[in-house]
Amino acid sequence: MGILQIDSVNVVERAHHLTLFSRLGPHDPDLLWRALEERRLFEYWARMASFSPIEHFPLFRHRMDRHAEGNWRRIRELKAKAPGYVESVYRQVAERGPLTAADLDEPGQQGRRGDPWWGWADGKVALEYLFAAGRLAVSHRRNFTRYYDVSERVIPAEQFDIPAPDRRAAQKQLVLQAAQALGVGTARDLIDYFSIRVAEGMPAIDGLVAEGSLVEVEVAGWPKPAYLLAGSVIPRSVRARALVNPFDPLMWNRERIERLHDFYYRVEIYVPQPNRVHGYYVFPFLLGDDLVARVDLKADRKAGVLNVPGAFLEDGVDPVHVARELAAELHEMARWLGLGQVAVGGKGDLASHLRRVV
Repeated sequence: MGILQIDSVNVVERAHHLTLFSRLGPHDPDLLWRALEERRLFEYWARMASFSPIEHFPLFRHRMDRHAEGNWRRIRELKAKAPGYVESVYRQVAERGPLTAADLDEPGQQGRRGDPWWGWADGKVALEYLFAAGRLAVSHRRNFTRYYDVSERVIPAEQFDIPAPDRRAAQKQLVLQAAQALGVGTARDLIDYFSIRVAEGMPAIDGLVAEGSLVEVEVAGWPKPAYLLAGSVIPRSVRARALVNPFDPLMWNRERIERLHDFYYRVEIYVPQPNRVHGYYVFPFLLGDDLVARVDLKADRKAGVLNVPGAFLEDGVDPVHVARELAAELHEMARWLGLGQVAVGGKGDLASHLRRVV
């Protein structure tokens, strides 16, 4: 994938763990944190807040430089009312780190807290700016809180000290990673994966085609050309079975999902309850090479139950076969989460079929 989006919603489990479950099945959740502590991963705004392989760190140096040279409104305001405060935050982290925003001294008060004019928000803004600019990095997280340290103490020297590729070369490498992750995609699909600007992404694609690294292809039913990695082998069939969380890379590009699977999907977390169609935290169900259903899920940890308030079938698929495969996947997820039971509610056209086999 090249990128693992981090999200705080914990209705079932954090999204970054769920994305790994979709690929790995049941696994030790500490696997991710060990990889971070061993500096095999790093956190950055690769798209949203995300983990990426440590080898990708140089590919984002140009973004860090852009932030360092940028014009954050909150930073301008902070520098105007508290000159030198941003640098004092950096010095505090360098001397005492790793630190959270709550650990910072307030400007001019040497550790006294509670002044509502400054508050913790100013420290957080300074930390986030320094993080975006590459001067600080996330050392670790505890209870989902970021701990910041100077980048030289977090990023291994073999990645931090090497000359970073220029913007154009970095964009080309990110496009290649996107092509590997997506399999096949239009130009917009490829540049959307790492949120590359269109004006920078299109020349990168043209250059990769000219070099022979990408091949332009036609996909039946797609109005625009598509691209795939040179030498890619298209499998004759795909045998997959996975519950896909809303923040999975597969679901980022809604237009692409509709084009590939005729599957209309929206994250209804942000929709008022009376207006929700399928539920609060809805997982598409991938079976074979198609999205065949979707289920609303909620983990009741106190009762030890994985609740399925709603289950919905896509058109043209066998409900009995889908229900049987979905039930197996739900039981596997429940066991991984340490829940002893799966309970299916009554909402949706797949619910009765699913309840029979669960």
